[in-house]
Amino acid sequence: MNLRDVSELRDTAQGDASRAYGQPRETADGTTVIPVSRVRGGALGVFVVKDGDAKWVPAADATPIALLGICVGLVSAAFAGVAMVRRPPWPDLRGDVSKRS
Repeated sequence: MNLRDVSELRDTAQGDASRAYGQPRETADGTTVIPVSRVRGGALGVFVVKDGDAKWVPAADATPIALLGICVGLVSAAFAGVAMVRRPPWPDLRGDVSKRS
């Protein structure tokens, strides 16, 4: 797949209206890079075409985001477990208030 084929494919593809495709760039080793971004700003990633194989490379690595979500879930589960095992620090209001001494 050469630069002309990629350009034709890009023009004929029905993309989302919120995406903008940049001009294809060809590197010295024959790799074609097509940047993709949102219309209102923000890079989504690039399509890399090398030796006829296309690969999507996102601009943001999702691994740290996923690890942060897992850590938040574990911490909230630990706090919930501690709250269920330990009595709350406020007084017990289930007692009978009519029996005062």
